[in-house]
Amino acid sequence: MKLLNVGYGNVVAAHRVVAVVGPGAAPIRRLREEARERGKLVDATQGRKTRSVIVTDSDHIVLSAVQTETIAQRLGDSGEGGQDG
Repeated sequence: MKLLNVGYGNVVAAHRVVAVVGPGAAPIRRLREEARERGKLVDATQGRKTRSVIVTDSDHIVLSAVQTETIAQRLGDSGEGGQDG
């Protein structure tokens, strides 16, 4: 299984990722709040600023402190899938 490093030692199963988006838009903020209410929000920021929001096929929302472009690049890597530290 390919794992995607979302920062600070946290990983997500790469095949479950549907979208990686920035946190600033109002629809994304609503998506985040709805996920929190449903118990489907995973905060992987380790207390840092949220820089990207990852949407999974299981309807979970994962918050990451890593830039959206960096996660997209890691997701596109065919090698180790961003498993490096």
